[in-house]
Amino acid sequence: SERTIVATGEYTQEVRYYVTSLDNTRPEKIASAIRQHWSIGNNLHWQLDVTFREDYSKKVKNAAGNFSVATKMALTTLKNEKTTKGSMNLKRLKAGWDENYLSQLLQDNNF
Repeated sequence: SERTIVATGEYTQEVRYYVTSLDNTRPEKIASAIRQHWSIGNNLHWQLDVTFREDYSKKVKNAAGNFSVATKMALTTLKNEKTTKGSMNLKRLKAGWDENYLSQLLQDNNF
């Protein structure tokens, strides 16, 4: 694939090559599957960064992996919560402020 990235007014291009074992598959279908795959990954990363400021955390050794697992569990818990309207960040803040809400979140998700 090829794309143009605009970062700080500078244009760069990246060329990516993909290997597949699919036979007789149209290139458009393969390109669509690749874009969908990256879209899901980028959305998860964006949500973790916005909700938990993951890009700003400084973790070393096992702490980085442990923190990643914990934030993904917390994000899933917040996504499953349907009684509170608002953003994931609002739900995260509410869980920090309201012990009853936090307790209900944990109970509803079998923690």
